[in-house]
Amino acid sequence: MTRSSRAGRLAPPSWLTAGLRPQRAPIPWAAVARAGVALSAPLAVGLATGRPEYGALVSMGALSGVIGDTADAYRMRVYNIAVPQLFGAVGVLLGTLVYGEGWLAVVVLTLIALVSGMISSIGAVASVSGLLLLLNAVVGAGLPMPAPWWKPPLLLLLGGLLVLALTLFAWPLRGGVPERAAVADTYRTVADFLRAAGTPAHDERRLAVTQSLNRSYDLLLAHRTRRHGRSPGLTRLLAQLNAVIPVVEAASAAKLRPASLGPLPDAYQAAARALADTVERGHPGEPHALDLPVPTGPSERAVDQALRYAADVAGEPAPDPFGGTDRLGRPAALGVRARRTTRAALLSGASWRYGLRLALCIGLAQTLVSVIAVPRSYWVALTVTFVMKPDFGSVFSRAVLRALGTAVGLLIAIPVLAEVPRGWWDVPTIAVLAMLIPAFSAKGYAFQTAAITPVILLLSDLLNHQGFRLVAPRLYDSLIGCGVSLIAGYLLWLESWHTRIGDRLADAAADTAAYVALAFDPEPGRDQSARLRHRRRLYRDLSAVRSEFQRALTEPPPTGARAAAWWPLVIAVERVVEATTATRVRIDHGVAAPPAAEVAAITRELEELAATLRAGAAEPASPGPPAPAEEPAPEDGDEDGVLAPLRHEVRAARAIAAPGPR
Repeated sequence: MTRSSRAGRLAPPSWLTAGLRPQRAPIPWAAVARAGVALSAPLAVGLATGRPEYGALVSMGALSGVIGDTADAYRMRVYNIAVPQLFGAVGVLLGTLVYGEGWLAVVVLTLIALVSGMISSIGAVASVSGLLLLLNAVVGAGLPMPAPWWKPPLLLLLGGLLVLALTLFAWPLRGGVPERAAVADTYRTVADFLRAAGTPAHDERRLAVTQSLNRSYDLLLAHRTRRHGRSPGLTRLLAQLNAVIPVVEAASAAKLRPASLGPLPDAYQAAARALADTVERGHPGEPHALDLPVPTGPSERAVDQALRYAADVAGEPAPDPFGGTDRLGRPAALGVRARRTTRAALLSGASWRYGLRLALCIGLAQTLVSVIAVPRSYWVALTVTFVMKPDFGSVFSRAVLRALGTAVGLLIAIPVLAEVPRGWWDVPTIAVLAMLIPAFSAKGYAFQTAAITPVILLLSDLLNHQGFRLVAPRLYDSLIGCGVSLIAGYLLWLESWHTRIGDRLADAAADTAAYVALAFDPEPGRDQSARLRHRRRLYRDLSAVRSEFQRALTEPPPTGARAAAWWPLVIAVERVVEATTATRVRIDHGVAAPPAAEVAAITRELEELAATLRAGAAEPASPGPPAPAEEPAPEDGDEDGVLAPLRHEVRAARAIAAPGPR
């Protein structure tokens, strides 16, 4: 056996080390500076006034605000920071009221964990709100807080408001810049997609376009209700983003061009980049002339027409807020969406399962530390809270990464607690450690944990004055919390051993069948807006499937290995959706429409694919030679017809999903 082969056997598996590889992400320098000021300034004020414990609580509130400041748009930051802070204030209030109450504290924290887990499915802001609700309740129930009861929540709110004020400081000068930058980035991603049309990089660029569109629409549509008609800048950006959709569809159609024609002319992607610059400058009414070649086929005609339409919209001074530009649909009013999501959370089986898992782990952790003498036992429940937050990803990988990150964080905290004198030296120390949080958070969960751990230790030391003696118990507590999460939150739940990829792919295949029927509806009153909305929803669902796939890969065998076997089918379903769009675009630009019988045959095949996936969604067919595809019936259509590429993709997907040896 060679040395390299022995080293390969000794190396940890990839599913275990995936989260330890730092992600490539730029350092958010503005967030780094805000974190340093927001966490150190309250501490300095507390020391100057002789109330360091007050300053520590304000800094804890600021820490929650720093962690929750993940949005780009200023108007979204108000929600992302302020709303979770209110839930956090309620949490610390409830925790303070049951401090030292023994089994009453166990019951109250368990119920709070149930609520926290259930509201996580509502959305990103609700998820962070649930996290702070439970997190601060655990802290309030485990640490002595200053009296009277209203001071701790007020001080935590002050810390969050400080972060919000620092975050919004540049809003008057940079209002709308993040939104324009996001839409411009989408145009540049589409330019790359045009350049890759018909090349091996086509599928990779299509995924990048989908992700960029998702980010931009989330940025523009989140929290947008009746403001749509009163904000010309937001209306203009939404119209410009909608205008790029036909370019994306045309780029998909360009994939079907004959290979002898080569890639699209560079003028097309250059025009898209020029439009991106126009969008980013944000000068309404700025005309933009395009220098495009004469189109020679249906695909080129589609690209030419889509780019010229996008140029008209990009230079339009004031799009009609209630006109036809918002073809993907406006969201309902905020109150309506709140009622819908709340009802969905209360009636969802997944929401209840997540809530019960989190409640079980918190209840078990609190019971454990109630019957066993564990110093400062709140850290056990804190660890469970971070690891078991159900919408944050794999419980197994987060438990492992949490343990490793805490160990590294404790190594950072050891010299700080041992050598740095308590008092004014804490201010610059907290400032430096706080600045590491945004920088490390962009690299991954383990890195974020390593940065947060010494900050929490130093702030909690200002409340309980244990100093260096905190280090060893915190490591033990973290290991106990990770163990509780792995046993009660992972091993005891059967769904932990299966992926949801098959079920979600089955739903996507059924929705794709409906999309095919809608795309080739021969009726003259065909609703194009409905087709666009259906397509966007499909691509979002497939993005969720990809996210579930990435999460499952971090699970230990056999779950991770089973998840990997689904990947070819994920790609196949995405290609079916794109082939449908591309064929529809070609029909819109001169190619003869297919007979209804051909469309019905393909729709039927996709419905059968969905049924096959639902029947065997526990795991896909094993890799190897696929089962032979069924021969098409005579009415299925001409193999050289307009639907031939779509039919080919559907058959490929069915061949991959065909039952085979397990």
